Amino acid sequence: MAAMSVIGIDFGNESCYVAVARAGGIETIANDYSLRATPSCVAFSEKTRILGVAAKNQLVTNMKNTVYGFKRLLGRQYKDPFIQKDLQSLTYQTVETPSGGVGIKVNYLNEPHVFHPEQITAMLLTKLKAISEEALNTKINDCVISVPSYFTNTERKALLNAASIAGLNVLRLFNETTATALAYGIYKQDLPPPEEKPRNVVFVDCGYSSLQVSACAFHKGKLKMLACAADPDLGGHSFDVILAEHLSKDLKARYNINPMTNARAYTRLLTEVDKLKKQMSANSTKLPLNIECFMEDKDVHCDMKRADMEELCAGLFQRVEKTLRQCLEDSKLKLEDIHAVEIVGGSSRVPAIKQLIEVVFNKPASTTLNQDEAVARGCALQCAMLSPAVRVRDFAVTDIQMYPVHINWDGHDAQDQGEMEVFSKNHAAPFSKVLTLYKKESFNLKAFYPPNSVPYPDPRIGEYCIKNIKPTAQGGTQKVKLKIRINIHGIVSVSSASLIEQIKGSAEPMDVEVNEEEHKEKEQPAQETTQEQQQPPEANANSQDAQPNGPAEDDDAEKKEKKRKTVKSVDLPIEEFLPGFSSSEVSSFFEAEGQMMAADRQEKDRVDARNSLEEYVYELRGKLSEELSAYVVEKDRSSLVEQLDQMENWLYEEGEECVKQVYMDKLGSLRSIGDAIYQRKMEYEARPKALEELSVAIQLAFKNLEQYKAREDKLKNLDPATVEKSEQNIRNLHHWCEEKRAILSATPLHQNPPVSVAEILAEKEKAVSEIKLLSTMPKVAPEPAKQQPPPEQSQESTQDEKMKTENGEQD
Repeated sequence: MAAMSVIGIDFGNESCYVAVARAGGIETIANDYSLRATPSCVAFSEKTRILGVAAKNQLVTNMKNTVYGFKRLLGRQYKDPFIQKDLQSLTYQTVETPSGGVGIKVNYLNEPHVFHPEQITAMLLTKLKAISEEALNTKINDCVISVPSYFTNTERKALLNAASIAGLNVLRLFNETTATALAYGIYKQDLPPPEEKPRNVVFVDCGYSSLQVSACAFHKGKLKMLACAADPDLGGHSFDVILAEHLSKDLKARYNINPMTNARAYTRLLTEVDKLKKQMSANSTKLPLNIECFMEDKDVHCDMKRADMEELCAGLFQRVEKTLRQCLEDSKLKLEDIHAVEIVGGSSRVPAIKQLIEVVFNKPASTTLNQDEAVARGCALQCAMLSPAVRVRDFAVTDIQMYPVHINWDGHDAQDQGEMEVFSKNHAAPFSKVLTLYKKESFNLKAFYPPNSVPYPDPRIGEYCIKNIKPTAQGGTQKVKLKIRINIHGIVSVSSASLIEQIKGSAEPMDVEVNEEEHKEKEQPAQETTQEQQQPPEANANSQDAQPNGPAEDDDAEKKEKKRKTVKSVDLPIEEFLPGFSSSEVSSFFEAEGQMMAADRQEKDRVDARNSLEEYVYELRGKLSEELSAYVVEKDRSSLVEQLDQMENWLYEEGEECVKQVYMDKLGSLRSIGDAIYQRKMEYEARPKALEELSVAIQLAFKNLEQYKAREDKLKNLDPATVEKSEQNIRNLHHWCEEKRAILSATPLHQNPPVSVAEILAEKEKAVSEIKLLSTMPKVAPEPAKQQPPPEQSQESTQDEKMKTENGEQD
């Protein structure tokens, strides 16, 4: 059961997939609609929240309160121009929060509410968690969630916060590109050994909202990501928008209607365009698009062929080619070094994209992987590797950090300030670097992405204040070591800061400063690579040594002095200033989510109770005129039907919004009448079989009794009183059976039977007991012999008697 709780979640902008690691392999979980894909939709009504498939189904009828496309809003600022562009295409209302983030305004429980994208994401994750727990029949312990490789620090933290609100323990935020590579490589048995050249594979993932291209090098038992390029605003939705705008102009010219001015009509058009786009991927002929009662009660018709779509979307295909070539350039691979190009994602099925892949990489696109579920399967595999609950074949994964990371620090003057690149583009991750600065007072450090390196205007990662630094006794600088880390989630942070103090002539044991290799073993987990890096000369140019050079000493004295020196490391406090929510805010969101879940359960129980009452009313009323009519008199039947009609009218009028207990009480009162009718029917149908079984048991008991009576020579060894009592019991059973049979045959069907089937079966068990008793009748102890026979004769006689007795019992 523990293994079943290890799941991987592919959190997509349009839909989500959940995969589980089992003993037999990886399996994708179906939701409560028996679908593998769960739409990334959350809707709100006057009474409850609607999640997943049900939310998507009522999008057109509840547009203002149905939230979708919120993955792109995670961790972003409201005034971000990219966000403003996305918000224009959304049908629900958004506002700016006090912290500058995106607020989603909906009507929930007849009151206006503003939710953060992290809260909406948590609601969807709660649904995915419930689907998994129901399918696996166990609690979910650990999970791995996919994340686009182009997500920044703030976006990754926002997704982690959403998982915390949903009560999920995230072992890793796994890049979608790396998850795809893992799903591909772990099942390959012919990968080259470590000493040979790697097998290089390019993965092209074109989904609903983004394009990601990555290059990966495989060896037996391990993979290493080489490079990744992405276009966060190029996906299947981009094609849909261009086609919808073109068709809107066509419909305006021919039908004098403009779907761009009507949100509901435009949403329906996008849905139909998406279907048309998928048909064009498999068919190059002209295809029709028909929508009934589209706008102003008009039915519309138009058509399009694949060549038209490719002409309209030529700009998008140019961006696809640019991204493909960017990944090839960053990976530094030659075309002949690439083994294959694998495609995943729904939009990678577009023929023009496949043609571009062949043009750029000089290889046809391969479809070895499940294009929709590869990411979820890779996440489930990674979760199995990280969880102690599951044993899985070892497969080392080396990921990359897509963006370069810089830091700068302040000082008491211009010479004490500096900036440097800590992690370069496509740097290995997780990874830690230890940097050394020389400071004499507390200072501030900023981590950020360099300008134009990320597709967002906000390059912040975080600000850190390193405290408790004081100058030496001589007023010089102190040696400060900073560990800057990319953790397993791809989040960059200053994980620790320490002050290195040198002590002369100390007799007490101190922590000796370790070298680079020792630091690697001591400081980092096994799955991370650590590199201790001293500041480069240009970065240290503004730093001072702790002590000015003293008088020259001879070499021996200097060596003795170095031997007496020891160092100790003092941890320094770090005050963080990070974008996003604080831990207290996340805790309050977690409590609010729990309250909403409780309200959802209460409403579900209420609706289930109402549906049970409604179902019982329809079922009983329908059967009273058919199969149950013989089991109730006409007067009672008419009265009961009238009562059921009144109950139905009550359900659709004043009983529409009652609490659960009211429905249960009314159902109980109906059952007290209706169940008695059902019981009479069940008794009548089961009674012949029960009486037949009783008669057969009585006949077998009489037969066994007659067999005992026929063996006159053995009766002296049986207990006559027991045989007589058994015979009387059997005759009483026979009399009871005949008497009750006569009474039951005279009882009308609409009356409760005087004898139940349970009583008949109980009498049958009595007859069976008599049969067993006669089959194992105990012996009466024989009288002692007057004269003891010789040993040989006595033994032979005893054996003969024993054999005869056994033969008699067998008969």
